[in-house]
Amino acid sequence: MESLIKVDVFFFISSVATVVLTILASVLLVYLIKAGKILYKISKALEDGFKDSEEFIAELKTRLEDNIIFRIFFPPSRKSRKKSRK
Repeated sequence: MESLIKVDVFFFISSVATVVLTILASVLLVYLIKAGKILYKISKALEDGFKDSEEFIAELKTRLEDNIIFRIFFPPSRKSRKKSRK
């Protein structure tokens, strides 16, 4: 009879522990999903910012290449002359 009481206590404790662990895992999963959504929004905002800055840098590059002072200090490369000699 004593062994049956021990078995009942064991199953009760293991059932309670399983329920508590399931609840904790569910709460953790909810927080992870929220953090994932926030990270996704941040990455989208950064991606849009990178696209805008890419266009700005391309425009800045063309403006610099057309600038006479820039061409004095940094003349265009002479790759075409080297290719024609070969």
